[in-house]
Amino acid sequence: MNYGEIKKCDIANGEGVRVALFVSGCRHHCKGCFNSMTWDFNYGKKFTEETEEEILEALKPSYIDGLSLLGGEPFEPENQEVLVKLLRKVKERYPEKNIWCYSGYLFDEELKKESRARCEYTDEMLSMLDVLVDGRFEEDKKNTQPIRIRKLTPIQMPHVDMDEVRNGRKAFTKEEWMDILLRSTGLEPESFSERAKWLLIARMIPLVENNFNLCELGPRSTGKSYIYEQISPNSILVAGGQTTVANLFYNMSNHTVGLVGMWDCVAFDEVAGIKFKDKDGIQIMKDYMASGSFARGKEEKAAAASMVFVGNINQSVDVLLKTSSLFDPFPPEMGTDTAFLDRMHCYIPGWEIPKFRPEHFTNDYGFITDYLAEFIRELRKEQYGDALDKYFRLGKNLNQRDTIAVRKMVGGMIKLLYPDGEFTKEQLEEILKFALEMRRRVKEQLKKLGGMEFYDVNFSYIDNDTFEEHFVSVPEQGGGKLIPEGMCNPGQVYTVSQGKSGMIGVFRLESQMLPGNGKFERTGLNSDGKCKEAANTAFNYLKANGNRISGAISTTTKDYIINYQDLQGIGMTEKLALPTLIALCSIALGKPTLSSLAVLGEISIAGTMLKVDELANALQVCLDSGAKKVLLPITSAADLGLVPADLIGCFNLVFYQSAEDAVYKALGVE
Repeated sequence: MNYGEIKKCDIANGEGVRVALFVSGCRHHCKGCFNSMTWDFNYGKKFTEETEEEILEALKPSYIDGLSLLGGEPFEPENQEVLVKLLRKVKERYPEKNIWCYSGYLFDEELKKESRARCEYTDEMLSMLDVLVDGRFEEDKKNTQPIRIRKLTPIQMPHVDMDEVRNGRKAFTKEEWMDILLRSTGLEPESFSERAKWLLIARMIPLVENNFNLCELGPRSTGKSYIYEQISPNSILVAGGQTTVANLFYNMSNHTVGLVGMWDCVAFDEVAGIKFKDKDGIQIMKDYMASGSFARGKEEKAAAASMVFVGNINQSVDVLLKTSSLFDPFPPEMGTDTAFLDRMHCYIPGWEIPKFRPEHFTNDYGFITDYLAEFIRELRKEQYGDALDKYFRLGKNLNQRDTIAVRKMVGGMIKLLYPDGEFTKEQLEEILKFALEMRRRVKEQLKKLGGMEFYDVNFSYIDNDTFEEHFVSVPEQGGGKLIPEGMCNPGQVYTVSQGKSGMIGVFRLESQMLPGNGKFERTGLNSDGKCKEAANTAFNYLKANGNRISGAISTTTKDYIINYQDLQGIGMTEKLALPTLIALCSIALGKPTLSSLAVLGEISIAGTMLKVDELANALQVCLDSGAKKVLLPITSAADLGLVPADLIGCFNLVFYQSAEDAVYKALGVE
């Protein structure tokens, strides 16, 4: 193939600044053609590998929008073979740039049907084009004006007067301003609850705050990705699927910065499908999310792009909370990596936002999208993260990452709700509570995945005037405790230990005693042999040692039934001998266990005490489940040095020295 010319800074043949390649050879011979010398296939220079590399190099600058193919005729079969090879390389090296082609062949009649243009390369070439301008040149129509513009009012904002925004904000209440923001994004605020409005506005924080990492998972059709795709031209939505370090961060081969250096916000849709071709991709992402910079080769680059992760939850929140974590939709290499998840500044509970229906969209007035996009971008230059220090300070359970996350979110919400910088103590407190909740949701899930490393989830803030400490919870954790306050019925025992899934959870035993001949039945264990064996160990121990505990216990004239319940759906524990023994003695003697008691530890077939595995984690689960007293083997006392003192201080620890002693202590018998 020959070519006539390469224009490396063309503004006439397609949108933006482009590289234009004029190929040689054209059989149309249109009357009045401005470039008739290129009809000859031999016109110009030979297209070589060096020419190809010249074009690829010319496409490298960030201000170049893409490549345009002209002629001559690019779709002459002789030219297609060479151009397809070029286009492959352009798409591989510059996936973000677009390709235009001008052809005299009609798309529907000649390129998609049998014609002199059709060959083995045609379909592939078409697939790589972003824009095709088709049709032969018609001289008699050259000077016609089918469209006449009488007046043009530009809506693209060249700049925004932020003083105008600030002064304008003063005319509205907080509620009115929230409604304007939502209507500017196309939503009708009157169709949403106050809580939903806050969550919808929180989606905008990555657009006003630099290096803000947000996660939102929830049901389909709640508009999770809409704002990042449609509202701001400074945000890009990456569909879930394979990506590369070169595309996202830095291309070593051509020394160009990836998406994080080009956009204010990079949002990943359908997080379940995120995959890196590079082994170090997730590590580089973690480093960037923590520091706002990344290293490639000998260079370290800084960027300000916020990272957003949205996706669908296919199970109910209750099921996820019981069986895994709220990060379960992420691919395993992300969803179980606590270091990656700890970088999330905010987790929006997408399940609290209703599925969009026609009434959720507005016909009312708001800001023009271009105006909204520009002034929220200007807000990225302002900082309000320290605003809370005037009235409040954060509680001791927030570590450095928690503090950074909360401050960033407070700053982002202030920018959105009070761009004039005027707000009261009460208004700031409202934002602070919201920010603490969004970050605590991340920490609660980290606690489930990472254990005691993330035990400090009880987030709080302290009023600088009254010194009163206020704690903030997350709604989905619920206020109901698995271990109830007050006395239980005789035969009812709660134990905390490791389930089949490896997670530590709460298990309830409920017993019945009937007249009989010494039968022992177990329900709720299905066909699990090890669990049944542990239960049998307890009953056999009672038959052999019952008289040493109490003469009132009979294993020959009574039948016993125990039901075992896995309260959190994590798989039944195998450490059931000691709690079963206590449950049998409790129902046999008609004495309930101590109020709010959790039983820890296990005994062997000979009655030997076994230490508690992961004591600190087990105690944390006891606390979260409502236990106030913990029955603990004396053999585990040495491990208390590994447990935070404030966690130990939450319980009345009751130590036992033998199986019989455990029964006495559990039933409150001195």
